[in-house]
Amino acid sequence: MHARTKSESSTAQRSVAQRVFYAHTHPDYPENPCKWQVLEDHLRRTAELAREFAEPFGARDWAWNAGLWHDLGKYSAKFQKKLFDANGIECHLETQPGKVIHSQAGGHLAQQVFHDQVARILCWLIMGHHAGLADYSSDKTGAKALEPKMRSPDVSGRILANIPEKIRRQAEPAIPELLRKEPPADVAFFVRMLFSCLVDADFLDTEAFMDKDRKRLREKGRLTIDHLLQLFDKHMAALCGSAQLTDVNRVRAEVLAQCRAKAQLEPGVFSLTVPTGGGKTLSSLAFALSHAKRWGKRRIIYVIPYTSIIEQTAQVFREISGFADAVLEHHSNVADDDERKETIRRRLAAENWDAPIVVTTAVQFFESVYACRTSRCRKLHNIADSVVIFDEAQCLPPAYVRPCVFAIREFQRHYGVTAVLCTATQPVLTRAEKFDFKFREGFENVVEITEDPDGLAARLSRVEVVRHANLLPVGLPELADAIRTEEQSVLCIVNRKRDCRELAMLLPEDRTVHLSTNMCAVHRLSVLDGIREGLGADRPPLYVVSTSLVEAGVDLDFPVVYRALAGLDSIAQAAGRCNREGKLSRGKTVVFLPETQPDYVSAAASLTTAYVKPENLADIFLPKTFDRYFAERFFQLGSEALDEQGILKLLGGNLDFYFRTAAAQFRLIDDDWQLPLIVPYGEAPALVGKLIDWGARNVFRKLQRYTVNVATQIMRELLDHGYAHELGEYPGTYYLDTLAVYTEKFGFVPPGETDSLEPTATII
Repeated sequence: MHARTKSESSTAQRSVAQRVFYAHTHPDYPENPCKWQVLEDHLRRTAELAREFAEPFGARDWAWNAGLWHDLGKYSAKFQKKLFDANGIECHLETQPGKVIHSQAGGHLAQQVFHDQVARILCWLIMGHHAGLADYSSDKTGAKALEPKMRSPDVSGRILANIPEKIRRQAEPAIPELLRKEPPADVAFFVRMLFSCLVDADFLDTEAFMDKDRKRLREKGRLTIDHLLQLFDKHMAALCGSAQLTDVNRVRAEVLAQCRAKAQLEPGVFSLTVPTGGGKTLSSLAFALSHAKRWGKRRIIYVIPYTSIIEQTAQVFREISGFADAVLEHHSNVADDDERKETIRRRLAAENWDAPIVVTTAVQFFESVYACRTSRCRKLHNIADSVVIFDEAQCLPPAYVRPCVFAIREFQRHYGVTAVLCTATQPVLTRAEKFDFKFREGFENVVEITEDPDGLAARLSRVEVVRHANLLPVGLPELADAIRTEEQSVLCIVNRKRDCRELAMLLPEDRTVHLSTNMCAVHRLSVLDGIREGLGADRPPLYVVSTSLVEAGVDLDFPVVYRALAGLDSIAQAAGRCNREGKLSRGKTVVFLPETQPDYVSAAASLTTAYVKPENLADIFLPKTFDRYFAERFFQLGSEALDEQGILKLLGGNLDFYFRTAAAQFRLIDDDWQLPLIVPYGEAPALVGKLIDWGARNVFRKLQRYTVNVATQIMRELLDHGYAHELGEYPGTYYLDTLAVYTEKFGFVPPGETDSLEPTATII
């Protein structure tokens, strides 16, 4: 701490006497109030930033008011005395004992001077800018909590008297156009978007005062959409010029041309229905860049279901010369200890998605949309006025389809977003009634980018579908015999992890690879690299047994694929790993019925049975087939099951929203019954050592790549047997101490499913 000089001490006393109110002290000058941030400056800068952020959806005045009033509670003598006391500066402000809560005063003032609906919305924003958006019924930070405090003495008296009149007297914001037009925007969604503007503005202004280097890093070297399009066009010209004139490459060139042409159409909801191997990753980027340039969109966001596909997609983009610094890869597996400025800048961009191209997971995207916490909500306003690509759109969990589609529709209708649903197996997401099913939250119109999706699918058809044993139940030994008789490399995808491991044990050990989520992410990526190498020319047949993790977007190419009966989209995605590059005249996808089916797949598998009848196999993978399948699947589930947690009800009603409950309930991956377990693979033991020795925060992020999820009951068994322990300084963090239940071939094998339970290798 800096020593306080006589001059500084007198300055401090003079500041108090002159009633200068401060928002923040400066970390480098804690004892010199002349260097602190003046409260009025902070309020105005936050208001200006928030107003700028709300410009794309026409809510400038709302964001201005929220920003200007968010810290009015800091005009209290109690808060100011707290700042001086914390920095060892004597002051003589008269205060009353009690807790300092500076985030409520602006809400109280709004209640006094504005109409009820306007006041309630501003209350949510202002009172939640630290604690997060609350449930209406909350007795602490919810809007209902303000009702008995509308005449609070602190607001009407002491604090109000300290607020400059030019801050206090603000015009009531008019109802914005998006809430007046027909159909109107959803109010709860509008509140979350405004909240995003406020909390990001508050954070950025505070950061700019506290750490000017970070502010400069955020602003350094931003690439424009126009520049990125030029770089992309140059890359594609070189790529197309060197490509062989195969049938597959001709189709890819056609898809690319159609994407560029349709990009000139007005913003809306588009679908890009391209069979696996049709080049949809680069073609969708061509559409996004061209559309963004034509219509002035600010950024491009790729929403992808699995981290394995994200890493693959981001790598494709970074291979474009000049794109490396433009692509923000934001998901749980991104972490490194690199402290170079460019790496730090990408980390800063991940906080609010302030980057030209963002590649993220569906979990990160949708859980942020329905979040209530400030850290998750900061990015929302940067989704507005963007092109958002939803890759593998069929992977949206059925239990959350309605709130997910509702969010996409809100972004498109009212926040300037162009949405692209990108998949070979398009789900039915329009409002039009199809096959007795009507999607209430569906889109009014979806424009298909490709000119003839059914014809395209027929031209790219490279697979013959075969029913094993007429779909009579087959045991694992019989299945292993069938795979061996193929005499060529086979990928077999099963529905259960245990089936995956046991089938792999029945096949030749030296030529069989096992792949499942019981392997940590680093382990899986290493195995995938080995598989690609093993599929090279003049190699003996390779047998890969996997769970469904290889289906969506993983770049593998097998002559034969076996798939356990499941949903039709799963069958199609599995077939997409068969003859992917069209090197054979025809690949073979074999559908079989396992003896035991898990409950979660039974209903979809039963529906698929009708589609894999011999008379239907010729059209099985055409878009029109998936149109009917998804309509029947959604009808089978029922409307309530498509919003299993009742998210839309929690955020409906007349301003009695339940933001916190909805955020807690909206979890695309339900892991309540599972716990994360760090496994001793690769550099994980060394990282755990760093965690213990240094407590390095970033180490946690790196360790996510060395984690598997295990059931709570299994974790108890591991702890009871001494195979795992909880890291004492980090409650809820578990580490596997032994290789007895984590092997190179199978990854984690639960106790009771392995013959070797004695610890064989203690890591720490």
